[in-house]
Amino acid sequence: MDKANPPNSPRQRKLLGLLGELGGSISHFDFQKLLFLYCQEPETSRLYEFVPYKFGAFSFTSYADKRKLIEEGLLAKEDDVWQLTVKGAAVAFGERDVSVKRFANLYGDLRGTPLVAEAYRRYPYYAIRSEIVADVLGDDEEARLSVENAQPRSSPGTLLSIGYEGHSLEAYLNRLIKAGATLLCDVRHSALSRKYGFTKSTLSNACEGVGIRYEHRPQLGISIDRRRNLETSADYLRLFAEYKVRDLPREKETIAEAVEWVRLGESVALTCYERDSKKCHRRTVALTIKYQSGILSSVNHL
Repeated sequence: MDKANPPNSPRQRKLLGLLGELGGSISHFDFQKLLFLYCQEPETSRLYEFVPYKFGAFSFTSYADKRKLIEEGLLAKEDDVWQLTVKGAAVAFGERDVSVKRFANLYGDLRGTPLVAEAYRRYPYYAIRSEIVADVLGDDEEARLSVENAQPRSSPGTLLSIGYEGHSLEAYLNRLIKAGATLLCDVRHSALSRKYGFTKSTLSNACEGVGIRYEHRPQLGISIDRRRNLETSADYLRLFAEYKVRDLPREKETIAEAVEWVRLGESVALTCYERDSKKCHRRTVALTIKYQSGILSSVNHL
């Protein structure tokens, strides 16, 4: 077997190793569930993060890695299957991992409904958005109740704010889900990002998959040229004061639209980049919505 240059990411090498121990070819549905269970092991808990998706636990990042590994010739270009190429097998079996082998011995024969049921019973939170939970768990009332109890309780007519700085896409979505968000309003001037998952199309699709409506309102953003050279707290305060006086009054209809979302019972989350809301204009937007709504007592900055 030809030697292959391993991928740069230890995470990707571990993924290839797991696929190798599971036989080298497996349906995308089964592999995603097995990868999820593997990543719940203590020594691999940070390998991939997951969100509760349409069919249970799902990792967007693992699929981004899949695309990279296909480009490198380590995985076959197949939509419905994770399959090692000869080159990929050389990497997968080049450094046999004890934790991967142990996991494969325990769970490697699980497939289909029994596999999904195992994941749902052990980790009910990741089944809360599942469209097949009733079929999978059947008459297991205790397991179905566990899934129901894992559902976050949404508070209708609330306002949240969140920045994605320092978060993976999965961690970010889980924060929104657990906070009960039903609508994500992106207030970036340009919904582009070098960080995986946070361009408009990817973020919109990810939100849809976890039951959160996505809306982009670029007119509420601040252009990048106005954000250059912000260093001190005074710099931020000047910019946001100018934004409040000069920009927001021009966007009365957009603010009124957001107020209406809240009044109709949506749990609205405003989003931009910065982790610290005090360094982000979304805080100014949030306060404006709060005051104009007449019904909001506070804003929850996640």
